[in-house]
Amino acid sequence: MKRKWSPRQWVQHLFLGIVLFSGIRFYLFVANLEKGIMPGFHRPDSVDAFLPISALLGLRHLISNQTIPAIHPAGLVIFLIVCGSALLVRRGFCAWVCPVGLLSDYLDTLNAKMFRHPPVMPRWLDLTLGIIKYVVAAFFIFQIFFVMPNAGVDGFLNSTANRFADIKMLWFFTHITPVALGVICVLVVLSLFFRRFWCRYLCPYGALLAVIGLFSPARVHRNPDRCVGCKKCDHHCPGLIAVSRKTTIRSPECLACLRCVSQCPEKGALSFSYFSGKTGISPEVMTGIFLVIFSLGIGAAMLTGHWQTHISADQYLAFTAQHRTAQAFNRRAALSQADAAEMQRIMIRMRKQKEKSLSAGLHEEARPTRADPSHDGKKRQGLGLH
Repeated sequence: MKRKWSPRQWVQHLFLGIVLFSGIRFYLFVANLEKGIMPGFHRPDSVDAFLPISALLGLRHLISNQTIPAIHPAGLVIFLIVCGSALLVRRGFCAWVCPVGLLSDYLDTLNAKMFRHPPVMPRWLDLTLGIIKYVVAAFFIFQIFFVMPNAGVDGFLNSTANRFADIKMLWFFTHITPVALGVICVLVVLSLFFRRFWCRYLCPYGALLAVIGLFSPARVHRNPDRCVGCKKCDHHCPGLIAVSRKTTIRSPECLACLRCVSQCPEKGALSFSYFSGKTGISPEVMTGIFLVIFSLGIGAAMLTGHWQTHISADQYLAFTAQHRTAQAFNRRAALSQADAAEMQRIMIRMRKQKEKSLSAGLHEEARPTRADPSHDGKKRQGLGLH
C-alpha cells in the first residue's frame, strides 16, 4: 500500500509548487520580452530567491544604509526569512522548504533501492569534503562584508549585471552549455551513490544556515532511559549522525527533518525541542512555523513596498532587445569569420593543386625521351654498319 505523505512532504511539495509556478511564469515573462512583446502580466518577484549573491549584497547595503535596496528586494526578504528560520529550527529550511532538499530525498529513495548497504565516504574524505561549503560561504561573506567598499556594493547593486541577473540566471538553464550540463549530471550521479552529496559537501547556503543554527536552542534530545538501542534513528538520519550514541544532537548536519523522531519505536526516547525534557516540536508545529514565518515576512514586505523590484517592464524589454541585437551581431561576425576561414581553406587547396600540377609538368619535361627503333635501324644502315 502506498504510504501517505508526512507533514514535511506536504510542505516540501507545496513550496515546490510555488517555485515551479513562479519559474514557469518568469519563463513566459522573458519569452515575451525576447519576442519584443510587452508581457501582459507582472514579473514574479519570488524568483529573486535564486539570487543569493544579490541578497548578500543587499544585506550589506541594509546594514550600512539602514535601507532595503530597490533592486531585487524580494531576494533579501526571503534571505532574511530563511536565516531567521535557522535561529528557530536550525537547518529546517533544507529539509522542509528547499527544492534541492526534496530532490535529495528522492535520490535517497533511489539510493536505498539500489544498495542494500549504501556506500559511505571514508571518514577522512568526508571531513575534508565537508569543509568545502564552509570555505565557499566564508569567501563570499568575507569579500562582501569586509573587503568591498560601500561604493562598490552600491555600484554592483545598480549595475546591469545585478539588475538583470534574474534573466541571466534563466538563460543559464535555457541555453545551458555542455560543461554545465555535465557538472549537473555528475552531481546527480554522485548523489545517487553518496547521500545528499551537494547538500553535505558543496552548498554554501546550507553552510551558512548550519552556522546560524548553532545559536538555535532547538535540538534533538535522546532519553537514554527510554532508548532501546535499535539504531533506527542512525539508519534514517540524512545527515549520517550517530543519534543513538548522543543525548543531545549539536551537529551542524542536523536538518531538523524529524525522521529520527518519527522512526523511533519507543515513545519519548527522542524529541526535537528547545530544552531537554520539554515537550517536543511535532511535525504539525514545524509545518505551522514555516508557513507562518514565510507568510508574515513576505506579507510585511509587500505592505511596506519592499517586495517588488524597481526595474520596469520597459527596462527589461530594452535589455532583451539589446541582447538580441548583440546576439545577431555575434552570429554575423561568426558567419563572416567562418566564410573567411572557408575561403582561406579553398585558396590553400587551390595553391596546393597548382603546385602539384607544376611539379608534375616539370617532372614530365625532365624525363628522357625513348628513341624510335625503326629510325635507329635506318640510321645504322646509312652508315654501313650492317
